[in-house]
Amino acid sequence: MGFLKGIADKLFKTKQGFTEKIHEESKKDEPITDEYLDFIEELLIESDFGVKTTMKIMDAINEGIDSGSIRTRQDVEIKIREVILSILKQVEKPLEIKHKKFVILVVGINGSGKTTTIGKLASLNTDKGKKVMLVAADTFRAAAIEQLEEWAKRASASIVKQNEGADPAAVAFDGVSSGIARNYDVIFVDTAGRLHTQKNLMNEVIKIKKAVQKAYPEAPHEVLLVLDATIGQNAINQAREFNKALAISGIVLTKMDGTAKGGIIVAISEEFKIPIRYIGIGESLDDLKAFNARDFVESVFVP
Repeated sequence: MGFLKGIADKLFKTKQGFTEKIHEESKKDEPITDEYLDFIEELLIESDFGVKTTMKIMDAINEGIDSGSIRTRQDVEIKIREVILSILKQVEKPLEIKHKKFVILVVGINGSGKTTTIGKLASLNTDKGKKVMLVAADTFRAAAIEQLEEWAKRASASIVKQNEGADPAAVAFDGVSSGIARNYDVIFVDTAGRLHTQKNLMNEVIKIKKAVQKAYPEAPHEVLLVLDATIGQNAINQAREFNKALAISGIVLTKMDGTAKGGIIVAISEEFKIPIRYIGIGESLDDLKAFNARDFVESVFVP
């Protein structure tokens, strides 16, 4: 329970914005009215569950009412939990580093927490005794290279970098080639995080993926998309564009501690069925958590 409480404390904004309001209604010894159901539906939409997921939850509630399995407002809350858990269970697939020379291409918009996520994952892997390399293929910002270099030092990982303005695809090719030749266990490739809505910039990331494949034909073994949970429904649009361009194999949702609209994790899970590998719930290394559906739901709904 200490572990769950630790997560729950970090997710208090989502609890305040969503589950505590449901709890308050559940306590009332009042019938299930149309007004109450409208309240639930509006709350789901406001909490970034999205229309598709909201309709799925409301359909399950109405079916339960019709069948007689839902009689009280507390039953409604239980049903909401059940549906959310069933959706999140589909995407509970931890990232497995299955072999040496495992290449992870990390993508996402500037400000999503992409480079920090790479740094934390590098630390987690070096702590396990793995030999880790970081490839600084976000060459458009000197700050991105410097930030990755700092993380490499903290994580006791190697880094391949060039000067700001260097060709990102060339850096990716050189980095992966070097990592493979030197028998590294895990190679993380950082990428430019500029706007996904600008086609030429998305093409840049596609070029990086092709360069990685050229350096090592079976790579990348994981295309990891980092999304900022605080941007809500925009995260859905980002996931759609990146997935279309790169065939995303895993997602990290960062800044879950900073949003009252935690339903976005459910909306993304229902929309794409792409594994949620990790969630970020704070700044410290320990605040990057391997995603566990039951732990997440219980921590959000804990009284």
